[in-house]
Amino acid sequence: MSLTASTIVDTLRSLAPPELAEPWDNVGLLLGDASQPVERVLTCLTLSSDVADEAVDCGAQLIVSHHPVLFRAVKSLTTATAEGRTLLKLLAAGIAVYSPHTAYDSSTDGINAQLAAAFGLMGVTPLRPATLPNLVTAGGGRVGTLPRPLPLADFLQHIKSTLKIDRLQYATESAATISRVAVACGSAAEFISDAVRAGCQALVTGEARFHACLEARDAGLVLVLAGHYATERPGVEQLARMLVTAHPGLSAQASARESDPVLWSV
Repeated sequence: MSLTASTIVDTLRSLAPPELAEPWDNVGLLLGDASQPVERVLTCLTLSSDVADEAVDCGAQLIVSHHPVLFRAVKSLTTATAEGRTLLKLLAAGIAVYSPHTAYDSSTDGINAQLAAAFGLMGVTPLRPATLPNLVTAGGGRVGTLPRPLPLADFLQHIKSTLKIDRLQYATESAATISRVAVACGSAAEFISDAVRAGCQALVTGEARFHACLEARDAGLVLVLAGHYATERPGVEQLARMLVTAHPGLSAQASARESDPVLWSV
């Protein structure tokens, strides 16, 4: 029996229950026909024009973009804007778009859980547990303990090695040794107070504003900024593998053309 977009959407909703999404978010099937057949899926962090071209070129019928399209209300959809051009191209090609975003960040096996596992944290629990009775293992961020305490310099190297990045930023050297760690992918400085309450010496996230760095310093928390792309792109790749596991006949892969838009000068 051939798969449809609706079937894949049901799987995505199971992997990342929409009830976990933040109130301000825009998750779900955002473009396309739920009844259309799907043989190939392309996952990405952000739906750029490059990713749209790749989807057309590879014959995908569904894009799963972690970051939502149509995030803010629009009054027109034309070629006058980059988003309009991209979405019209996908509509013409019959390609649907689904976004799991913060529902996937916070799900039981979602991005933050994957990051905590990759960093080797033990005794991992949600940093901000979900209040839904059927999703007690889910919630915002994750917190756990390293197998052994690490000097700050070694901990930062551990994060770089795990995420396969050459550089990162961090705010404050308030803790010489790191043992308890909070993780929140993307842009998640709002978890600073949660991390402090959980007894953490460090919070690893993607990016944060200047004043959040000051807040962390005042709280005695090491705030590690590893990059928005670096903390979320691995989850996009894992999601493609999860879809193939759920539907062995499906072709699903992460975008090969997507790249981090933030570059470092040397």
